[in-house]
Amino acid sequence: MNAESDQRQGGSEPAPRAAAGADAQAKEPVLGSRAPHFIKRSRTLHLSWQVGVFVVGLAVVVVGIIMLPLPGPGWLVIFAGMAIWATEFVWAQLVLAWTKRKVTEAAHRALDPKVRRRNLILTTIAVVVCAAAVSVYVWKFGVVMPWKIEQ
Repeated sequence: MNAESDQRQGGSEPAPRAAAGADAQAKEPVLGSRAPHFIKRSRTLHLSWQVGVFVVGLAVVVVGIIMLPLPGPGWLVIFAGMAIWATEFVWAQLVLAWTKRKVTEAAHRALDPKVRRRNLILTTIAVVVCAAAVSVYVWKFGVVMPWKIEQ
């Protein structure tokens, strides 16, 4: 127990916890601003803090979007920007929680033996089709290296 909760209870004895209720609250994430208390006290300072967090998060998300077609970890940077927004905004916390839940579900589905077998079969078929298409193209048109093109 921290000192703040001890002061609210009026003594140094820890407050009794309900078995089911306390565990449910401990697992549930706290939504809302994670700004320091001295920033939350002043409305203008808190608004300025939120604008700063939004601008920094937006810059990171934009860099991630730019990295999608370019070399770099685009999706990872976008999720980092969402995590920055989630430190201050409830909507970003909910989107991030939904994304984490969906990624976890997809990982569990991907580890299913039936799904792995299906993915392996589909990948093998795709590789065979691509190899056949490349073979037909090379058979029909041949291979011409760019430095040997005659004009």
